[in-house]
Amino acid sequence: MKLENKVAIVTGASTGIGQAIATAFAAAGAAVVVDYVGAASAAEETLRRIRAAGGRAIAVAADVASPADVDSLIRHTVSEFGRLDILVNNAGIEKKLAFVDFPLEEWQKIIAVDLTGPFLCAQAAAKQMIAQGNGGRIVNISSVHEDLPMPTNAPYCAAKGGLRMLMRTIAVELAPHEITVNNVGPGATFTPIDNDVESDPKLNDQILSGIPLHRWGKPEEVAQLVLFLASEDAAYITGCTYFIDGGMLRNAGSL
Repeated sequence: MKLENKVAIVTGASTGIGQAIATAFAAAGAAVVVDYVGAASAAEETLRRIRAAGGRAIAVAADVASPADVDSLIRHTVSEFGRLDILVNNAGIEKKLAFVDFPLEEWQKIIAVDLTGPFLCAQAAAKQMIAQGNGGRIVNISSVHEDLPMPTNAPYCAAKGGLRMLMRTIAVELAPHEITVNNVGPGATFTPIDNDVESDPKLNDQILSGIPLHRWGKPEEVAQLVLFLASEDAAYITGCTYFIDGGMLRNAGSL
């Protein structure tokens, strides 16, 4: 099993891509900490899937934009499982509005979760990994929009572009400690939040027209790429973004 005896935190793991990553990690042998926000019931389905697969997991409520919550998340992890080997920064939010109408408070909220959150979590995780002395893995769930502009989504795109340079910089800083840092950049990936898009034939066709493979990605496909980057098979890989987008970025360059 690729992650046997490893301990992983997956932020925003109650639904979608985060849930798929947490489940895949557990199936690969890792003990998983499911980070969520809101009511405890939010994490129940992810915990059920992990335990049904024979995995070990706990759920911890933590707002990744809160330094105190992030410190608590790390402490709970180490208290329960004794160590931390893998961090996946998956939690994220977005809101679409015309740039000229975007309220400052919405900008600040998105940047706080999508960029400051990964900074805080990676910093706290790296401190723990360095103290342990056995290296580690940090994987950020970015987006094709760290490269590809998306009108009406300026704060999200800015956060993902910032996440690219955060990843590249700390990959170099943390390499002497054998901590690798990489981004995974999904394209259009179908999760329950996209039900309204899939049910709108015109909008769905518009999205599919920009994807050479002409289909949505699956959270489980993203999870398998993250699993690889978190494993020992990827020990010599650091400082890169790996896009999983059905060819969307290459197609965008030809339009």
